Amino acid sequence: MKKYSYIGVAFIILIFGIYAIPKIVDKFTTPKLVTIAKVPSFEFTNQDGKLISNSFYENKVYVVEFFFTTCPTICPKMNANMVKIQNEFYAFQDFGIVSFSINPKHDTPEILKQYAKDHGATLKNWNFLTGKQDDIYELANNGFTLYAGENSEAEGGFEHSGMFALIDKEGNIRSRLDDLGNPVAFYDGLDPKGVEMIKEDIAILLKE
Repeated sequence: MKKYSYIGVAFIILIFGIYAIPKIVDKFTTPKLVTIAKVPSFEFTNQDGKLISNSFYENKVYVVEFFFTTCPTICPKMNANMVKIQNEFYAFQDFGIVSFSINPKHDTPEILKQYAKDHGATLKNWNFLTGKQDDIYELANNGFTLYAGENSEAEGGFEHSGMFALIDKEGNIRSRLDDLGNPVAFYDGLDPKGVEMIKEDIAILLKE
C-alpha cells in the first residue's frame, strides 16, 4: 500500500509541476512595467513644419530621445538603434517616436527633414521636433530628467543623454525593474541590451 501511495503522491507532484512551471516562467520572463512620471505638455514644430503636441501621441506607445543633427559622437549610433526599433514595430499604427533637437537654432524643419531621410526614419509617426531652446531644455532636464545642455568644450558644442524614454498610451513614462526591484527609468540607446529591453517592453505596452 505504501508503494502505491508514494506513486500517487509523485504523480500529483508531477501534474502540479506541469501546470505550475509555465506560470512561474511567465512571471519571470514578462517584465512588470512601472510608472515613472507623466510626460509634461509640449508643442513643437516637426520636420514638415507642422505643430506636434502630446495630443498627436494619444493612445500611442512611443519612444523619446534628445539629439542634434550635427552631433559627431553618440547621436548616429542612437538613431541607428532607433531605426531598428522603428523597423520592429513599423506595422503598428499605435506606435511612434519623437526626436527632440537640443540645437534648434541650427536644426530647422528643413534640416530635420533631410536628416530623417538620410537616416532611414520613414515611420509616419516619427517626428523630429524643433522650437525654442529654453523650452526644449526645460522638457529634457525637468520634464524627462534626461540631461541636455550646451558645452563649448564638448564635441559638437552640446551634451545630452544617450538614454531612450518609453511612453505608454496614457502619456506616462514607463520602465521595467532591475534585478534589485528598482525602476531602470530609461533605456540605454547605445547598448544592444538596452535596445532589446525597450523592444520587449514596447511589445508589452502595445498589448495594454
